[in-house]
Amino acid sequence: MKILLTGANGYIGTRLLPLLLEEKHEVVCLVRDKRRFANQSDLSEQVTIVSGDLLDEDSLSEIPDDIDAAYYLVHSMSSSGSEFDEMERKSSSNFSSAIKKTRCSQIIYLTGIANDEHLSKHLGSRLAVEDELKSSGVACTILRAAIIIGSGSASFEIIRDLTEKIPVMITPKWVKTKCQPIGIRDVLAYLTGVLHHEKAYNQTFDIGGPDILTYREMMMGYAKERGLKRWIFTIPVLTPRLSSLWLNMITPVPYALARSLVDSMKNEVICKDNRIQDVVPRKCLTYAESLHLAFEKIDQNSIVSSWKDALNRGYLSSNFMDQIKVPQNGTLEYKVKMPFERKAEEVFENIWSIGGNRGWYYMDWLWQFRGFLDKLFGGVGTRRGRTSNVDIQAGDVLDFWRVLLADKKNKRLLLYAEMKVPGEAWLELKLIEFHNQAFLSQIATFRPKGLWGRLYWYAMWPFHIVLFKGMAKQITTYKPTDNKLA
Repeated sequence: MKILLTGANGYIGTRLLPLLLEEKHEVVCLVRDKRRFANQSDLSEQVTIVSGDLLDEDSLSEIPDDIDAAYYLVHSMSSSGSEFDEMERKSSSNFSSAIKKTRCSQIIYLTGIANDEHLSKHLGSRLAVEDELKSSGVACTILRAAIIIGSGSASFEIIRDLTEKIPVMITPKWVKTKCQPIGIRDVLAYLTGVLHHEKAYNQTFDIGGPDILTYREMMMGYAKERGLKRWIFTIPVLTPRLSSLWLNMITPVPYALARSLVDSMKNEVICKDNRIQDVVPRKCLTYAESLHLAFEKIDQNSIVSSWKDALNRGYLSSNFMDQIKVPQNGTLEYKVKMPFERKAEEVFENIWSIGGNRGWYYMDWLWQFRGFLDKLFGGVGTRRGRTSNVDIQAGDVLDFWRVLLADKKNKRLLLYAEMKVPGEAWLELKLIEFHNQAFLSQIATFRPKGLWGRLYWYAMWPFHIVLFKGMAKQITTYKPTDNKLA
């Protein structure tokens, strides 16, 4: 069967793709930039890749007309601003128009449970997407899930951050809202199980695990799994805005996404029936079992995908890989060239491990403070960390940077800033050899936007002198066995 997979670079799509290939399907991946998919996926040579932006109907002309089924796994909720519902409607409308021109017999859409009468803007927009997809005339299979628990999932990471970092929590009343979490393994089983299953045509199914829990119970369940003692007290005075700011400051979630999530947490997300068992009989994992499997993947450094790696239109455009060549005109630079005598592989391993748990090698508290300020002004901050401690790929997030190039062969790493700055910023780290001497080349490049951009650069100049020189020195000398960084 020939399958169209949208959202192939996303959290669900990245995990679904190998399962479809294992079942011997021919897969066509619709992505905004072929280069990012080819760089990121080991399976790129086994699939057909077509470029297209769902917000631009004309760009979808490459979709083959002989596809048999399509997965719609995209959403715009993480976009900055409040216009995500219009973006969702437009994307699904353009997708429906494009699908009408094919022989596709089934659309499979993963969305959120929406059984309450008064839905949040987020859940309401998801219902609108369902209607747009149904307007295509193609048989739709709608899978509605509550929160998904798995390594790298947004829900898991939020619960993890809140529970790990705060021993005593003063929480808003939405922590008493009930939901029915489901493990990522079960979600994928349902997504593959309904494919080309006629009993699933033109049907909407709620999918969830066996446990119905409040958000408070999920955090306490996490604490039990990790052997932590936690105290949670609920007060009614935390408004949605204050709750969103609180979630934004403690977790990697940007403010716009935090606000959407908080608004949705007033709605109970519980399965209203169990009809999916008639189509895909399955005993789902408990919440505790899903947590345990997530930690197994984290401990093995084998997180397949993370919600944080999805591109956010509020910070970076889909053609970001065009910026692999750092611009030369209208830019300001600060360069450090640090000689070293160690094996180049050892130094590059330090570059490859930068950010996340390893940190930035020198005055890490200053990086964290810069991330805190970024959060205050609505930026992404440094809490996103990195998906894997041992690997890095183009398109990955790295604290408040986006990886543009991760070239292990030529020992070069290029990052692009997603923090709030009056301009654009790049950071390049690479190893070079000159006159039989090895050097670490570290170049910070900034393209200011107007006068404020230049004032910002020169105000930061004293910090750059101290920070980047110290950072380069530590990268060339640091050994993983060292107990602490300067």
